[in-house]
Amino acid sequence: MKLGRIAVNGPDGEEIRVIAAEPENGRVIDLKKAYALALQKGGATVEGSRHLAHATFRDLTQGVSSGDFFLEAAHRALDAADDASIPLGDADFRAAIKPPVLRDSLTFNGHIKNFFGNVMKTKPTRAVYERPGFFKGSTATLYGTNETIPYPSITEKLDYELEIGYIIGKPGRNLTPDNAFDHVFGITIFNDWSLRDVQVHESPIGMGAQHSKDFAYGIGPWIVTLDEIDSIIGLTGQVRVNGEVWSDTKVEDFIWTPEETVAYVSALNGLQPGDLIGSGTMAFGAGAELQKFLQPGDVLELELEKVGVLRNPIATEKEEPGWWPTPQPFPFEEN
Repeated sequence: MKLGRIAVNGPDGEEIRVIAAEPENGRVIDLKKAYALALQKGGATVEGSRHLAHATFRDLTQGVSSGDFFLEAAHRALDAADDASIPLGDADFRAAIKPPVLRDSLTFNGHIKNFFGNVMKTKPTRAVYERPGFFKGSTATLYGTNETIPYPSITEKLDYELEIGYIIGKPGRNLTPDNAFDHVFGITIFNDWSLRDVQVHESPIGMGAQHSKDFAYGIGPWIVTLDEIDSIIGLTGQVRVNGEVWSDTKVEDFIWTPEETVAYVSALNGLQPGDLIGSGTMAFGAGAELQKFLQPGDVLELELEKVGVLRNPIATEKEEPGWWPTPQPFPFEEN
């Protein structure tokens, strides 16, 4: 099943609805509405059916946390899909999920070599090969398909990163590679947007990415449950800008497998339903590897086999921060 979120106009303004996507039928199904109608067909009252439907499909993250019941309810809702569908082209998508915690990893050999060579101007650090490191990102700047991405004025190198997003379905701690994917609900496309020139300045601080990452994260167009994916290994991807193919890529050549990546994140920590773990960028899944960067007004499309296309236009005007720091005197200058 393909699950996501759209925005609709409600009596109190914008309202987020949980949907099942059927791109092959050109539609999405409002699961809250469909489930209520399906329950009514089974004899439930209008009031009772709406109460249960709201509790079940009010929020996708909470729905994922309810385990098998949620997917069973979603499948039952499809019994009334024809009366609760919206044309795919009319759906106003938002980020497929709002994760409690967002983490991103670094696991693909090809991208690691290209990133360190082209951006950091050095060979890959040994630490990358000693453990599957990750950083945590903001959940305040999530973007879904067709939403416009801001272009910060502090950069001249706006970049994208084509990744898989592993969506956690069951809580877990200290998992192993053997059982880690028992806790994964599904996958999506994850775009770890980057400001490459800003990243070079932030890295020496030693506290991880800041504005070079947290200005935007792309999630979507929807989450595909694992029963629709025979294997993550071997899935193909493509990057297009303004309709032109910039690169083709494939899920292969890992330093750390998906199972090892999820297990390591859980070590001495906890995974929560709805958490997103980025796979790391697939080889040639970023503009920095091609020495090509996005410009205001560009339209980016990231495609992942079995999932779909995450499409985002770039703002035509650059966004200015309200304040920016002036460098302070460095007290350790050598005489």
